[in-house]
Amino acid sequence: MLERRTRSADAGHAPHEDLVDHLVRSTPLQRGEATRVVLDVLAYFDEPAEAYVRRRHRELQSQGLRNDEIFERIRHELPHRAVAPPDLSMRQLRRLVYG
Repeated sequence: MLERRTRSADAGHAPHEDLVDHLVRSTPLQRGEATRVVLDVLAYFDEPAEAYVRRRHRELQSQGLRNDEIFERIRHELPHRAVAPPDLSMRQLRRLVYG
């Protein structure tokens, strides 16, 4: 059922099925809903740093923040991603957004 990010299945048991089982036991989610939540979270953390920077820039800009505030906030958020990208300078962040 969980096809994303699965490299191998052990005896027919796909990786992350244990997480789906846990969510079904510990929340009111049904199996299909729990599976969608897990896949959504995995997709969120699969997002490359460049795509994350562009998406967050658009989101924060739509909230009315200025670029200086936006790039500072993104710079502080990046190390907390599941796989932290290298430390990016303000200039590198701007280049990711504007080319």
